[in-house]
Amino acid sequence: MQGLHLTADMSHCQCEFAWLTDATRLLERCVREVHAADLQVVNQLAHSFPETEHGPGGVTATVLLAESHLCVHTWPEQAGVTVDVYVCNFGADHSAKAHALMDALIALFEPQKALRQALQRGGLAAA
Repeated sequence: MQGLHLTADMSHCQCEFAWLTDATRLLERCVREVHAADLQVVNQLAHSFPETEHGPGGVTATVLLAESHLCVHTWPEQAGVTVDVYVCNFGADHSAKAHALMDALIALFEPQKALRQALQRGGLAAA
């Protein structure tokens, strides 16, 4: 159960506003980037949240991977985005692919600030 969990918290995103509000478009781009990183799509789902008094609703795009998952959440009223990329490294090391996918998504959103974190998962010994 070894894996790599990457996260990015982005603020002041300078991307085209539709990337923060158009769930279908964002999901299609996520799937393209997953393929470009040579990861395997198992399923996909996008959800749009309703507009509030603070502005347009954000979106969530999730891509289930054979290797694990990608999840993107947007907050258009704050020009913010969070991204999770998790890959299991059972049978092969997919870490470089996970980093490539994260790099592509950060480039898409063009944040002025991005806090990136990496967590090695699966440190428990087998019983």
